[in-house]
Amino acid sequence: MKKSLGKFDIFAIVLGAIIGWGSFMLPGTKFLKEAGVINTALGLILGAICIILIEKNYAVMINSQDEEGGEFSYTYNNMGKKHGFIVGWFLILAYLSMIPLNATAFPLVVKKLIGPVFEVGYLYTIAGYDVYLGEIILSTFIICLFAYVNIKGISGTSKIQNIIILALISSVSIVFIGMVFEGNKTAFMNNYISNYKFDLGGIAKVFSITPFAFIGFDAIPQLSKEFKFSKKKASFVAIVSLLIGTLIYNLLNIITALAFSPSEAVALDWAAGSAVIQVLGKWAFLLLIIALCAAVWSGINGFMICSSKLLGSIAKYGLVPSSIGNVNNRGVFNNSIIFVSIISLIAPWFGREVIIWIVDMSSLGAAIAYFYVSYISIKKVKTKGSKLIGCIGVLISILFMILLLVPISPAALGIEPIVALIMWSCLGIIFYRVKIGKKNI
Repeated sequence: MKKSLGKFDIFAIVLGAIIGWGSFMLPGTKFLKEAGVINTALGLILGAICIILIEKNYAVMINSQDEEGGEFSYTYNNMGKKHGFIVGWFLILAYLSMIPLNATAFPLVVKKLIGPVFEVGYLYTIAGYDVYLGEIILSTFIICLFAYVNIKGISGTSKIQNIIILALISSVSIVFIGMVFEGNKTAFMNNYISNYKFDLGGIAKVFSITPFAFIGFDAIPQLSKEFKFSKKKASFVAIVSLLIGTLIYNLLNIITALAFSPSEAVALDWAAGSAVIQVLGKWAFLLLIIALCAAVWSGINGFMICSSKLLGSIAKYGLVPSSIGNVNNRGVFNNSIIFVSIISLIAPWFGREVIIWIVDMSSLGAAIAYFYVSYISIKKVKTKGSKLIGCIGVLISILFMILLLVPISPAALGIEPIVALIMWSCLGIIFYRVKIGKKNI
């Protein structure tokens, strides 16, 4: 396979997977009401530091194997079939759920720009969310478009991703500068700075979503065979992507806070968008829409790449039909992309609320993958410092799991994601015992 991805290509794919629809909506729906500006920043920064420590264990993984599949193949080769299956089963759900999450966000982007033109052909309501045929058709088109682009080859896909990410970064930066000059700085100080109180619960609520918020960083091991640069530099690219991603999350939060108090923001359909159009006008709102489109598109693209690589590797090990692991003449797991796309096309029919439940519980899947990679790295490395980082990674992963699963935690999963988690776990046990458990692979 021709190595075709440079450092900026990898940066664009990773950052695109980190920054999605949620980064634009969370300031109004979660960050400002639960943690304000400073505590949100502390939660995100603390989460980024923890993920960076875990990334050091990922660097051990990348340098000790030369195959796709990332955490799955690493765990399979070092701990066996059962543990490899556990990682693969939860990680593929985490990746797969992100594609329809971003695809179903695109009709919402269009709605913000030109109104509810795709809210036609009402079908039904699931969990309070109205499902329209028009929105399903638009989401379907977006998924099929990116499936086609990815089947054509990673080189062309990365060029598109680079343009999208440049548009994202520049648009958010311009809007932020405009809001700093024109926003209500007096109200901002009164609402978020002057009366600031350190709130560990609020910080924990933000910190606990970092497995979901930053899951895109592990696109790097899925693409390790296509680096045009040394694997040692991949760790630097991952850290830069995480830092830029953390910055963008915080910039979008401050943009919203420069216009609204927490109570005002939570009452709005899209607080960040309302802040920009109210303070700066339509030109800046259009820039924010460009940034939002870029985030949605790059999220679909990034996770489609990751999902296809992961599934291709799982097929190679015989845990799913081998045909899914077929590679076309461009070095692409084309059947894997088709399979991922078919699954993604089903999800919009269940409505965004159900997809969000799955995404919420898939944060646990990311934490499980972090745990295994960190645990294995302890055995791989030789120095005491590296072993310590491995132990810290294990403890951080367990902390993420506790925050998500313990009912008294301020960041505990709701009943619906817990039910979805139990169902997915039971399905995995059945699949393993019926299809895999007795195979000598």
